[in-house]
Amino acid sequence: MSNSFAVIKTGGKQYLVSPSDKIKIEKLEGEVGSKVSFDKVLLLSRGEELFVGNPYLENVVVEGEIVKQGREKKKIVFKYHSKTRYKKTKGHRQHFTEVKITKI
Repeated sequence: MSNSFAVIKTGGKQYLVSPSDKIKIEKLEGEVGSKVSFDKVLLLSRGEELFVGNPYLENVVVEGEIVKQGREKKKIVFKYHSKTRYKKTKGHRQHFTEVKITKI
């Protein structure tokens, strides 16, 4: 089953994952080393078989392990209006969770 992969949905985004992949997703609650499971599986491929959900597959779970909790690098948000002397600079650091996929 080394050719298996799945498309999961979490945090409003979709991710193509395979076993032993590491993905950065929107922050999930949990400690480093704890297990997480994703039940919103949109597509599953096992070798030559392909299963497509409508919208999700039932009784299919992708399991993973939390590797890291952290924050991204700072993104600069700069607003500028010409001819009105308006300049505004803000920074934003998004929280993330890094997950290693263990089993599909």
